[in-house]
Amino acid sequence: MKKILFLLVVLIAGLGIGGGAAYAMVQMLGIGAAAAHAEVKEEKAEEPTRFVPTGRVLAPLVFADGRLAGYAAFEVQLEVDEAKADYVTTRLPLLLHAINMRTYRTPLAAGPDGMLPNLDSFRTVVDAAATEAFGAKAIRKVAVTAATPA
Repeated sequence: MKKILFLLVVLIAGLGIGGGAAYAMVQMLGIGAAAAHAEVKEEKAEEPTRFVPTGRVLAPLVFADGRLAGYAAFEVQLEVDEAKADYVTTRLPLLLHAINMRTYRTPLAAGPDGMLPNLDSFRTVVDAAATEAFGAKAIRKVAVTAATPA
């Protein structure tokens, strides 16, 4: 009888400790918050968006030391809210100007000969230029759809 009672106490204590550890991990790591965050993101995605093409963007491929490796032509699409699409379209020359003012200072050359463009760096340049040209949060995403040496 003592042995069965001891096993029941150990089982109940183990369940309590395991449940407490699981609760603490959820609170500390925010494991359950990921599902709630995904639901909020899905609600935001329901707003209608549109892709606005920027046309061909010619950018210098510059090494980190400032040497020019060549040029690349990029095709870029900007994801914007449907309501802001006309505003963004009319201000595209300001975006192109802001891109031009950043690309010669940003190392975009990759590869041994420098003729491969660094797409992450270029996307960062376009994102910063879009904030300058259109204001904060006007652009949802920047999609670089093509990059070719020029």
